[in-house]
Amino acid sequence: MDAGQPEFGKIVVFGTGLIGGSFALALKAAGAVEEVVGFGRTPSTLRVAQELGVIDRAGINPAHEIGDADIVLVATPVAQMPEIFARIAPYLGPNTIVTDGGSTKGDVVAAARAAFRGHIGKFVPAHPIAGAENSGPSAARRDLYQGKKVVVTPLPENNDERLDHVKRAWALCGADIYELTPEMHDRVFAAVSHLPHLLSFALVHDLAVRPDADLFFTFAASGFRDFTRIAASHPEMWRDICLANRAALLGELDSYRSQLDELREVLDQADGERLEDIFGIARQARREWGSS
Repeated sequence: MDAGQPEFGKIVVFGTGLIGGSFALALKAAGAVEEVVGFGRTPSTLRVAQELGVIDRAGINPAHEIGDADIVLVATPVAQMPEIFARIAPYLGPNTIVTDGGSTKGDVVAAARAAFRGHIGKFVPAHPIAGAENSGPSAARRDLYQGKKVVVTPLPENNDERLDHVKRAWALCGADIYELTPEMHDRVFAAVSHLPHLLSFALVHDLAVRPDADLFFTFAASGFRDFTRIAASHPEMWRDICLANRAALLGELDSYRSQLDELREVLDQADGERLEDIFGIARQARREWGSS
């Protein structure tokens, strides 16, 4: 590679919002890409992405854009990925690497295997652990991934060169790179991400459908605000995530129900000592995590 030459030639991004758009902006800011081509659901979204400098131009036909792309990032809701994989599969070039930004991995890997078949080695799954309640190209930020985790979940068919290319792209965005298997990824994130969202949505929904909901929301303060902030997240996206990872999520939900059953029994028996013990263990774990 010549001095000063970008590490990547063409990057193609499906989904030019927060995740895909921030990936593009970060690589541009690092001087690491020659051209970014964007695909999206609506021409108006792509126009905004181009006006904001997120992409250099909008793609029209994958047949004309995929074959000479260095990296294709699919950064759409996970339910849209199977159709996109099927659209691009016939046009993968010899050096094209496909990756994704999905919050679940088992379903995404299964869809990729069905679409790419003998070319599955060209797909390197990943999950950037960064986000916000806002969406669309205007939410994209060049510094979104600075100091954030990106989990790469390699497949047995991935060679070292392709894996290193994807890791390098995310590292140029400022991210810290971790590796998990797809199965372990889904177990971990069912517990620390998907379940908290499910519980937050459930609590707000429980209050919202009560006849006197306004009374409860009038007196809800900072504790309620902190606990339920993520209930303001995108319903379509979280519907897809919960359904895609439902097996692991059901297991975590059952475990949490057991914890609630224990708390109910402790309260019913007015067992203050046990209640304080549970709270103490939780407090210590939360403080240790918060200070790390």
